[in-house]
Amino acid sequence: MPLLNKLGTVSADSPRFPSLTRLRLALTVFFALDGFIFAGWVVRIPAIKEQTGASASALGLALLGVSAGAVITMMLTGRLCRRFGNHEVTVACGVLLPLTIVLPPLTHSPSTLGLVLLAFGAAYGGINVAMNSAAVDLVAALDRPVMPSFHAAFSLGGMVGSGLGGLVAAHLSPTRHLLGIMVIGLVVTAAAGPTLLRRRSPGAQERIPAGTDTRKPAPSHRLDRGTRLLVVVFGLIALCTAYGEGALADWSALHMEEDLHAHPGVAAASYSCFAFAMTIGRLTGTTLLERLGRTRTLVLGGATGAVGMLLGALAPSVWLALVGFAVTGLGLANLFPVAVERAGALAGPTGVAAASTLGYGGMLLGPPAIGFMADWFSLPLALTSVALLAAVAATIGFATRRVAVG
Repeated sequence: MPLLNKLGTVSADSPRFPSLTRLRLALTVFFALDGFIFAGWVVRIPAIKEQTGASASALGLALLGVSAGAVITMMLTGRLCRRFGNHEVTVACGVLLPLTIVLPPLTHSPSTLGLVLLAFGAAYGGINVAMNSAAVDLVAALDRPVMPSFHAAFSLGGMVGSGLGGLVAAHLSPTRHLLGIMVIGLVVTAAAGPTLLRRRSPGAQERIPAGTDTRKPAPSHRLDRGTRLLVVVFGLIALCTAYGEGALADWSALHMEEDLHAHPGVAAASYSCFAFAMTIGRLTGTTLLERLGRTRTLVLGGATGAVGMLLGALAPSVWLALVGFAVTGLGLANLFPVAVERAGALAGPTGVAAASTLGYGGMLLGPPAIGFMADWFSLPLALTSVALLAAVAATIGFATRRVAVG
């Protein structure tokens, strides 16, 4: 079996990389852990909102702490990945993220909540850039569009985390709940981390000439204007779709409780419905991309997400809203993975960091924007902005089909 396939990437069964499957499994675990921890936080937002006495707009401002911490850290993480390696930074952030999840329930004012969310956002942004950069390299080594499978793990983790949160919401305080999540997160990192630390990212090694000191990171290359523009385009697609994911994570339970008068357990399950549908969409994402290509996947997904979110935001009953959230999850499932993977293929960790900054910036800036619009208008009307941006993502995908997404 040759070491290099027709695209110049290392074959999955190359003797130089005998454990790509093990690397893929370890990365999948980190994606799932990220989703699990994040969901554990978002399902307790209503309780923490009540604990801090925050209004919708005050909560939105506090959530800016997550946004600021993440966005600032993301570009820095790209440089850290080039300096120390994608795997090493992933594991380090895998330790920091569980440690910061216990801070929000210890606060009793919106301003203090915003400050501790800076730390949580920094760890969250860091791990997302690092593990996506590692995943991009592994996708190149495998030579298959398997990026959606990693994000499926994130969604599965989110589904499990939100479902567990719904079960324990009436029995455990936010402090005890998130303390348990911290313990789980540290144990999982200790179990999966050594697999990453023992091996460099395959994409970082496969292009290194024989005799080169592989302990040193590969040299970075300045990007030309056209490449930078394409990275920004992918980042905009990621932003439009991740805005919806952040909005549903932070506001779906509150919408169900306050506007549709759902039971707290059912309200907490609303994000679980979204995450479950997104998981299904991403598990089938590789097949979908191989059959439809990137353009059709983007356009169809954006249109489906827009229709689903209109139903979820404006439905008059709990069950119709849950259906709308599920349809939205199916529609948005593969847009973000495609955008980040292509940005990483173009520009390595720098591209992942740039697209992720825009994408996760949309995810994290969306919730405070929803909060302000909810105060000005209403929460259901504010949530329709998710449908609008999903339609924008589909439009961008179609308009750039010849130069950006193939």
